[in-house]
Amino acid sequence: MNHEESAIKTTYFSIAGNLGLALIKGVAGLLGNSYALIADALESTTDVFSSILVLLGLKYAKRPADKNHPYGHGKIEPLVTFMVVGFLVISAGIIAYESILHIQTPHKVPKVWTLYVLAAIIVWKEISYRIVIKKSKETNSSSLRADAWHHRSDAITSVTAFVGIAIALIFGPGYETADDWAALLASGFILYNSFLIFRPALGEIMDEHRYDDLIDEIREVSLTVKGIKDTEKCRIRKSGMKYHVDLHAIVDGELTVRRGHDLAHELQDALHAAIPTLGLISIHVEPTAR
Repeated sequence: MNHEESAIKTTYFSIAGNLGLALIKGVAGLLGNSYALIADALESTTDVFSSILVLLGLKYAKRPADKNHPYGHGKIEPLVTFMVVGFLVISAGIIAYESILHIQTPHKVPKVWTLYVLAAIIVWKEISYRIVIKKSKETNSSSLRADAWHHRSDAITSVTAFVGIAIALIFGPGYETADDWAALLASGFILYNSFLIFRPALGEIMDEHRYDDLIDEIREVSLTVKGIKDTEKCRIRKSGMKYHVDLHAIVDGELTVRRGHDLAHELQDALHAAIPTLGLISIHVEPTAR
């Protein structure tokens, strides 16, 4: 299974999990008198739509390069990530607004059993986060990384809801709004996570230099090719799950043009074999100093 197919399969997992949790949280929140759970259900619902966006983006990014898109269609990934962040910000705003309204409105203490529901949700969402973040690292997918952070932010809101409900149950009358305060706190965590997701995606779309480790690996592999004396400039841009490289390779200045050309192709082949995540590789041949 290639990276694209693996990422798409992982997104289906996210959609199914978020849909199921949204229903469980919503029903438990209504029956258990917990707005924190209802707020949690709202976030899981937005997670479903954002995961669908990620899925559509990954499918589009799979398209091969064409005349109008010589570097492929991978730049759709950070754009999808921006939309996912938008979903997170909107859900945080709604949760914060509704929490403030509920804090000002007298209501019943949440049911004890809602704590058991939340405990199970926290465990599941953390497992989901670890599964998806691992796949995002394996596939170099920024949008899948954003989807993983959706799972983590969901786990955080569930933790705050658990604490809020526990306080309301332990201290009783006068603390009924504890879970509403918990939901308000959770909205702040969601906004913070939104920035953590947004920042690397912005760097990706702006072709920001963020790949020192990969450049070091490229230089090491280059020196294993017989005839390559050294390397100079190395620039990398990320598009989807691939890294496109512009590399200056130094060769013996006495070589013929044809031999220099052949060496460039040998270097491209060696880099692709050693680092499968590389996409287009442009080699500029430089002669050694006289």
